[in-house]
Amino acid sequence: MSGNFDGTSLQLRSLVKASGELELSLQRVAVPQPGPDEVVVRIEASPINPSDLGLLVGAADMSTAKSSGSGDSTVVTANVPPQLMRAMAGRLDESMPVGNEGGGVVIAAGSSPQAQALIGKTVGVLGGAMYAQYRTLKASDCLVMADGVTPTEAASCFVNPLTALGMVETMRRENHKALVHTAAASNLGQMLNKICLKDGVDLVNIVRNDAQADLLRRIGAKHIIDSSTAGFMDDLTDALVATGATLAFDAIGGGKLAGQILSCMEAAANRTATSYSRYGSSTYKQVYIYGGLDTRPTELTRSFGMMWGLGGWLLTPFLMKIGPEAAAALRARVAAEIKTTFASHYTQVVSLAGALDLDAIAAYNRKATGEKFLINPSL
Repeated sequence: MSGNFDGTSLQLRSLVKASGELELSLQRVAVPQPGPDEVVVRIEASPINPSDLGLLVGAADMSTAKSSGSGDSTVVTANVPPQLMRAMAGRLDESMPVGNEGGGVVIAAGSSPQAQALIGKTVGVLGGAMYAQYRTLKASDCLVMADGVTPTEAASCFVNPLTALGMVETMRRENHKALVHTAAASNLGQMLNKICLKDGVDLVNIVRNDAQADLLRRIGAKHIIDSSTAGFMDDLTDALVATGATLAFDAIGGGKLAGQILSCMEAAANRTATSYSRYGSSTYKQVYIYGGLDTRPTELTRSFGMMWGLGGWLLTPFLMKIGPEAAAALRARVAAEIKTTFASHYTQVVSLAGALDLDAIAAYNRKATGEKFLINPSL
């Protein structure tokens, strides 16, 4: 055991009260002793992903946030709009730990050889409650890093890397030949570009401004379309003709973008059509929504025929679908390329208490491209 470990851990918790109030706080919790196939990991880095914010702040209006106390006794409260309380029904009055993934060092292990072999190793871990100083986890849930990899480098080794790899794998399994991705300058989007460049897959990147386009050009992206320009639809159609992309992954979710992508896919298919059909082209077009950066309703203008699909995509069900052997192969690739293809970059590192600073909350809750926060619970 680590000399500083007393069997407890400071942990960030999120509570939505039935009274309509969100409460964020730090609590001291017991850390279970590891079973035979378990380990205790000292968490030294955990990213704040959009998926984490869904649990951390829920449907709260963070413009109403107030803070009391200081340091480990900081408590942040905010109002949840009454019309959004129904969406919070499943978690009312239940204090919940937060943080999907992290990186750290194994400080204790159960009796099994697999667990004992991890003592002292830097690992990436997925399993929830990562905004904490220590976590007890199954040894099999730990992704062991090579010598020289730091916990910060290992911290984002699951959600974004496996999502990006899952997109390419979905493309192959569903017999598409190229991809479209929105919010393409994000950390995940940059990883997806590196994968596609390395694997020879055509990728159409949809961004919102010149700065995001320049960022992608610097890493070698080939097809970059700015959705804020007057010629967006024509430019997107041209890129779809050039690549043959009929599959898109949309991080935005709300608004018109998903429907616009389907319409442009239809227009691209019709450019090479040899005959007219009132049912539209025979080319199947698919958009998967995997995020909710825009919380408005998804709008579809039915200008894309009848051969299309719009659905949701989530990493965990995808990994279950492909099976443990295929999932392990994806994880192994992430570990092997954690310093290159799957490297993540952070704009600010905060402590657990620092994550409850109102200015910090306002910054990471913007979900702005190029602004990624990392929590270091050991600070």
